[in-house]
Amino acid sequence: MPVDAISLEVFKNLFEAAAEEMGVTLRRASFSPNIRERLDFSCAVFDAEARMIAQAAHIPVHLGSMPASVAAAVAEFEEFFPGDLVVLNDPYRGGTHLPDITMISPVFAGGELCYFVASRAHHADVGGMTPGSSPLSTELYQEGIIIPPVKLRLSGWMNEGALDLIVANSRNPAERLGDLEAQMAANRIGEQRLLDMMVEHGVEETAEHASALLAYSRRMTQAVIAGIPDGVYQYRDAMEGDGQNEFEIPIQVGIEVRGESMTVDFTGSAPQAPGNVNAAPAIVRSATWYCVRLMAEEDIPVNHGCFQPVEVITREGSFLNPHFPAAVVVGNTETSQRIVDTVLGALAQALPEIVPAASLGTMNNFAVGGYDGEAQFVYYETLGGGHGASSRGAGLSGRHCHMTNTLNTPVEALEYSLPMRVLRYHLREGSGGAGRHRGGDGIVREYEMLAPATITINSERRLRAPYGLKGGAPGRCGVNAIIRRGDPEIVSGKHSANLERGDRVIVETPGGGGWGDESQIDL
Repeated sequence: MPVDAISLEVFKNLFEAAAEEMGVTLRRASFSPNIRERLDFSCAVFDAEARMIAQAAHIPVHLGSMPASVAAAVAEFEEFFPGDLVVLNDPYRGGTHLPDITMISPVFAGGELCYFVASRAHHADVGGMTPGSSPLSTELYQEGIIIPPVKLRLSGWMNEGALDLIVANSRNPAERLGDLEAQMAANRIGEQRLLDMMVEHGVEETAEHASALLAYSRRMTQAVIAGIPDGVYQYRDAMEGDGQNEFEIPIQVGIEVRGESMTVDFTGSAPQAPGNVNAAPAIVRSATWYCVRLMAEEDIPVNHGCFQPVEVITREGSFLNPHFPAAVVVGNTETSQRIVDTVLGALAQALPEIVPAASLGTMNNFAVGGYDGEAQFVYYETLGGGHGASSRGAGLSGRHCHMTNTLNTPVEALEYSLPMRVLRYHLREGSGGAGRHRGGDGIVREYEMLAPATITINSERRLRAPYGLKGGAPGRCGVNAIIRRGDPEIVSGKHSANLERGDRVIVETPGGGGWGDESQIDL
C-alpha cells in the first residue's frame, strides 16, 4: 500500500487507537481515584529510536516529557528483549516529578526491536515528607522514592525485589501495587495492538506510515509557525514563591519567529529556587510545544514531528533547568502553567485576535493523608477554574485547562474512599475578569476532615492575577483558607498543616482574564 492521504489517516488512527486503548485499560484496572476518576495519566507509542509516533488525548504536560523518559531508558540499556519493562520517575533522567511513574515496554517483530509503548500515571503517594508526595520541599530526596531507569521485568520475569521496594515506599502500598499492575496491563495491551498492526499490514508498511506521520506533523507545525509574523516577541511573568517564602520568581521569554521555525529562549529567567517550583527542561519543552499547537486551526497529530520546528533554550542552573537534587515537585504542575501564560503573553503580541487571555494559571494541588483508626489513607487531586476569554467568546468556567486535562473527582467517589466530606462545590461567581468577553469563573471547594490529617496545598495566582488582554480586566486571584475554630485563616498559596477531625479547608480557585474593552460589549 503506498502512503497517501487516506492510508496516512488510517494509520494515524490505528496508532492513536492503540494509545487510547492503553488508557482505557489503565483507567479500568486502576485502584486510586486520581487515576480511575480524574484520569491523571498518559499513554503513547514510540518508534525504535524513541521518537513519539502517537499519544492519546491525555495530559498535555506529558506531551514533551514522555519522549525524554523513553530516551533515558534507551540510553540506559544497551539491549532490550521481548518481555522487558522499564520503570522510572527520576526528573533528572526523563521524568517530570516523582509521583509520575513511567513504564516503557519494547515491541519486537521477527526478532527486531520495532517500537516502544509507554504509560505514565500520577500515583497518589510515593513517599516523601508529607502524604501525597507534594511537600514544601527543598531537595528531591524529600519528595519520595527516586526510581532511575530499572528493568521491572526482564524477558518476562518480574523483578519482585524492585517492585517490592517501590511499593514499600508508599503510604498506601496496596493501592500503589494495584495502580502499578494497571500500568503493566496497559503496556501489554499496547504491545499486542502494535503486533496486530504489523501482522495485518506488514512490518515495513507500518514503519513507512509511522515515518510519514512524523513528516506530516512537522509540515503542519511549520505551516502554523509560517502564519505568525516574523519578529521577536518578549514577555515576562513570575511565580509567587517556592513553598519556603513568597517572592517573585521571574519567567522571561523571548520568541524569535523566522519563516517556518521558532526559537523560544528562557535564558533571562530566575536562578534555581531553594524550594519546590524548579522545573525539568522536559517540562519547559512540553509547555512550549503545547502553546504552538494551540495556534493551529486544525488538529496536529501529537508526535516527534511537531516538536522539530521549535527550539527551546533554557539556562543551566536556572529554575527552568536546575541542578540535581533541586526540589521539583510543583515544577510539573505550577511552573508549567506559568510557562504557558508567559509564552502565550508573548504570542499575543503577534496574534492578538487568536491568543486568549490568561486562564487560572494553576492546578490548585490538594494532597491529604493520615490515619482513620488503624487504616492509613492518602489522596491527591487538582482543581479547575476559569479559562481566559478570547476574541471568539467568553472563557469556560470551572474547568481544568492548559497543562492539565484531568476530570474532577466526583464528590461521591471522594467521600466513599476517604474520611472526608465535601461541604461546598460550586462556581465562584464573578471571579472571571470583565471585558467585551468575560473570563470564566473559578470554583469553590470546601473539605471537612473526618479524621486527623496532614494537608498540603500547592497553588499559584494567589498574589498575581491572571491577566486580561486587549483591555480586558484580570481574573480574581485564588484564596486558600483553613477553619479550625471561628473565622477562616487565610493561608499562602503553598501551605502545609496538620488538621484535626472537624477542621475544614476552603480552596477558591482563580477566574480567567477578560478580553476586550467592556464598553464594547455587543448588546
